[in-house]
Amino acid sequence: MALSLALARAMERERAVDFDAREAIESLVRTYRTLQSGLIYESRPQNPYAAGIQERLVKAVEELGKTVAEEAGTLRDTDVLATLVFLQRLEIQHNNGRRRGRAFFDFLRMYFPEPAPSVQA
Repeated sequence: MALSLALARAMERERAVDFDAREAIESLVRTYRTLQSGLIYESRPQNPYAAGIQERLVKAVEELGKTVAEEAGTLRDTDVLATLVFLQRLEIQHNNGRRRGRAFFDFLRMYFPEPAPSVQA
């Protein structure tokens, strides 16, 4: 859920379309697959919107890793990869095929809404 929310926030901030998100997610999937093989190679998209989304997702993964480390253990790269592949499949499923379409973004906002701010008395 944390990565889905981070993706929606990044798309909103970058004013990105679904294909920008697809390119960013594909780039991160490639990066994490090379990590599994023992190589450290970060793939970067040429598209500046996709690159912005990728940067925000990397920061979200780092923050999530810190949170998980404080609570219970470690965040494994395989878990991050599985989540990214899941988001990639969601994007493919909900993309309407239009060049400037935002159907996937609308899906993310509907099913992964911003959490309500906590009110302290």
